[in-house]
Parts: sequence; structure tokens; C-alpha cells
Amino acid sequence: MNTELTYEEMLMVKTAWYYYIENYTQQKIAELMGISRVRVIRLLEKARQNGIVSFRIRQDNSRRMQLEKELSCRFGLKDAFLIPIGGDASNLNESLAQGAAMYIGDRLTENSFINMGYGDTPSRVLNHLARSTEYPINVVSLTGGVSYYLPNAQSSIFNARLHLIPAPFVMDTTEMADMILQEESVRRIRQMSHAASMTVIGIGGMDSEATIIKNGIFNHADFLLLKMQGAVGDILSHFLDENGNTVQSSVEQRLVSTSLEELRAMDNVIGVAGGEQKVDAIHAALKGGYLDTLITDETTAEALLDKPFSPAKPS
Repeated sequence: MNTELTYEEMLMVKTAWYYYIENYTQQKIAELMGISRVRVIRLLEKARQNGIVSFRIRQDNSRRMQLEKELSCRFGLKDAFLIPIGGDASNLNESLAQGAAMYIGDRLTENSFINMGYGDTPSRVLNHLARSTEYPINVVSLTGGVSYYLPNAQSSIFNARLHLIPAPFVMDTTEMADMILQEESVRRIRQMSHAASMTVIGIGGMDSEATIIKNGIFNHADFLLLKMQGAVGDILSHFLDENGNTVQSSVEQRLVSTSLEELRAMDNVIGVAGGEQKVDAIHAALKGGYLDTLITDETTAEALLDKPFSPAKPS
């Protein structure tokens, strides 16, 4: 009898049972069995490869995978990841953030650097990542506004090193914004952003609940004017028309924010957004070529695929 193989099989069965039946976390299994979390991950993978664990894809999951494939093909994405819900904007943002944190966490390596954009959903993603990652992540801000990137008050664990642009998000004048962007400390952070392995951004819609209104950066009159000018949403507070081109706003030249041209040149840009009120904005972001990966919900994905699409030429 090959006792080494038998022992290995026993570990695989036990690990799979704890994980899939008892719903224990990988970390809890590692502590319970006295092995590392990396060992747990490898045992789960071997259990799948050796047939100890098998999976049957349900019809609804099959549909989700088909939608992901259609999104990637239609919009020239490297990947798409869909969560299986839609509905209330607040709950949807939280579900999207949890899904994005899992997706990103699976692709993190030790000493990873991640660019993070401004917005409610990216903030939630950051907090979930910082609580669940096995080792500290390095987060580089894409905009000013230090408070937007700090952990929420409910976080007892925040396993992240923050590299933040030491400036407000919006300056009083264009001249002040230009001066801030030339500061050595700001230039250093901006240089770091170009070396990061991935970039996470939210996509704002043009509804009254938009984060940019709640935070007082724009008011309802500003929004009405932008809508009249053809804006359908924003990325990093740069407003887009339906073709993904920039619509000039009252604060565009006063923003301390990564430009859309810089964003388009970055590798592995992950957009996290969903909901009926953001369909046009997400479509514009896809048409403008700003995203490599889209994380959204099934309902939004179907709405995006229902819209006519042809890649836009940047203005």
C-alpha cells in the first residue's frame, strides 16, 4: 500500500469536506489542520483534478458564462465576470464589490501594486480586499482626495499599504491644480501608478444618487448642464459622451485626477459597475476602450449586449 498517497488523499477529502460542505474559509481550514493556506489551496485543486470533487454547472450558471463570453467578444475585453443579481443600487454595489474583491484576490501576488480609482464601489472593493488578502497589498490612488481611500470605520483588519496623492480631489483654480500635479510627491505617486499590475475603477452614472453629487463635487445644476452637453457618465470624474469622449465640465481643469488618456494606456484596467442607471455610462466606457475587464451583474450585461455597438475613434 502506498501510505503517502493514502495520506495525501485523506488530506484532500478532509480539506474538500471542510470547504464545500462545512463552508469553512481556507484560513480556518489551514488553522484547523495545522497547514498553510497555500497548502489548502493546492489540496483543493488536486481534489478537483483527481475527481475527489466534481462539479455540475447549473443552467443559470451556464447562461452567465455565455454572457461573459459574449461581453468579451463584443467589446474586445480580456475578461468579464458577472455576479448573479441585480436590483437595489446600494445592495448591488456591495455585491459587485465583494465579487470584484474575490476576482482580484485570486490574481494577486505578493507585493502586488494596484491602482484604485475614486468612487463608492472601488472604496468597497478596497475594504474587502484589505480584509481578505493573505499578505499586504500596495494601493496607489488615481486621484486626490485622501479620505476616499481610507478604511471604513467598521474595518478591524486593513491589510493594505496606501500610496496616496497628497492633495484634494478638486482645486480652487486651474493654476493650483497644475502646480499640485508638478509637486515631487505627487509626481512620484503618479509614476507608481504606471508600474502597477492592475487598475480598479468605478463608472459613475448620471442619476441623482451619483457619488460625485453626494460628496459635493458637483451639484444638480452641474449635472443638468452636463446632460444637456451629452454626458452619460464619468470615470474618475471625467465625463463621457455616448462615444466615450470627454465632455468638458465646470471642474475638468481643476481635477487632481489621472487623465482618460493615461488610463487607456494602462494594463489590466478593471471596471466595476452595474445597475440600470449605469448602462449608458458603462457602454460609453467600453466604447472608449478604457477597460480590459468588466465586472458587473447579469441584468446589466444583458442590457449592454442589447445596445448597438461599434468601437469609437477617440476624439
